[in-house]
Amino acid sequence: MTELELRKVICEAGRRLYEKNLVAATDGNISARLAPNRYLCTPSGVSKGYMHPRDLVIADGKGNKIAGEGRVTSEFFTHLAAYEERPEMSAVVHAHPPKAIGFTLAGVSLADCVLPEVVYTIGGVPTTEYATPATPEGGKVIRELIRQCDAVLMDRHGALTIGVSVIDALHKMEKIEHAAETLLTAHLLGKVRRLERDEVQKLYQVRDAYGVSGRAFKCAECGCTEPTRESSSSSDALDCAVAETLDVLGRG
Repeated sequence: MTELELRKVICEAGRRLYEKNLVAATDGNISARLAPNRYLCTPSGVSKGYMHPRDLVIADGKGNKIAGEGRVTSEFFTHLAAYEERPEMSAVVHAHPPKAIGFTLAGVSLADCVLPEVVYTIGGVPTTEYATPATPEGGKVIRELIRQCDAVLMDRHGALTIGVSVIDALHKMEKIEHAAETLLTAHLLGKVRRLERDEVQKLYQVRDAYGVSGRAFKCAECGCTEPTRESSSSSDALDCAVAETLDVLGRG
């Protein structure tokens, strides 16, 4: 793929993020590896829904701008941390999917193995520690988790996905929000049922057999400790809050 083609793909991914409400205003950022120590990324302060290929900037492995009119995004240090930990990946997408962020605000984990298609593609989606947005803290908090998986939630901030291509990373971001919406509906309707351990293992076997790229996070019940702060009690609290809300609506 030429640099111009990659610029067009990044702009298209930005439009899809914006149209799907995964970013608002000038939120979010996308980057792709051009060459060793050379990255193409979205500029700071530009709506991802209205970018042109010429708007993108080129930065080096220390976050310094090499070419372009705009400023390098303040979140680029987080992207660099992902590239350093996962050198086989070629793209990073950072967005603010509202329902998924809502789960982090409520302290409810998306790392559990519940949805078969999510387990198959990206596994569970763990949550990082909190980091002040637009600072190097973001890069620090994602490092441990991004070694284990391709998709993470950033506590009270957003989500970050990595991929072998920009579209691959975009699809994983879409999958996070779709999973959050589905699980929110499940919480509204009743108790969320986990997949049985044997079924999860079968999904990972199928995933391996089909050669799905990347790494899928396994939750504690599936043999991998989840290094996040959420607990089952937070999920129970959400169930109680939802039940009370439905009761009030029913009385209305």
